[in-house]
Amino acid sequence: MYEGNTFEMMLFTLWIYLPGFLVNTFAMMWGKWFPKTGFGPWPIDGGRIHKDGNRLLGDGKTWNGLIGGSLTSGILCVLMTYIPETGFIISPIEGNQGWLSSAFLLGTFLGLTSLIGDSTGSYFKRRSGMKREGDVSSKAPLLDTLPFAISVFAFGQLVLTDSAHGSRELLVPIFLLLVITPILHRTFNLIGYKIGWKDVPY
Repeated sequence: MYEGNTFEMMLFTLWIYLPGFLVNTFAMMWGKWFPKTGFGPWPIDGGRIHKDGNRLLGDGKTWNGLIGGSLTSGILCVLMTYIPETGFIISPIEGNQGWLSSAFLLGTFLGLTSLIGDSTGSYFKRRSGMKREGDVSSKAPLLDTLPFAISVFAFGQLVLTDSAHGSRELLVPIFLLLVITPILHRTFNLIGYKIGWKDVPY
């Protein structure tokens, strides 16, 4: 387990959870670019309307984004294990011949749990009549930014108890990261919007 001051522990926590933090970008890319091959998009809610008259999730949450984004996070996790002296820990696979598949499964798990949280946030936004279309914020900054982080951290702490992700020593860094996540998320989204990766700046 990596040890350091509070700021270093925050960086360490962000690093080992990075596949879950970047998966929204991966999902967006799969949702935007994969349909250009002639397949999809396939909305998770199948276009179904809730009894309140609004979509369950909306067109922004697709199976191609969910599956493709999660698998891309798995690939990212594998690549991260090749970066030396980063403190990236995937216990107990060190020295195990199956470390490659374990890293892939870990990254995919982090990506999937993050997207589950993000979809949960979208569900509650739809219940409030908030739509994703347009070039302005959905006026729900916390629902736009926090559910994915809360979800990936919660699953990591509850399920990955044999790895650094589930260490209780990360509780304070996790809390601090949740506080600044809206700023980080907004910054990454603005960058993605400016370079043309995102259709909306949120």
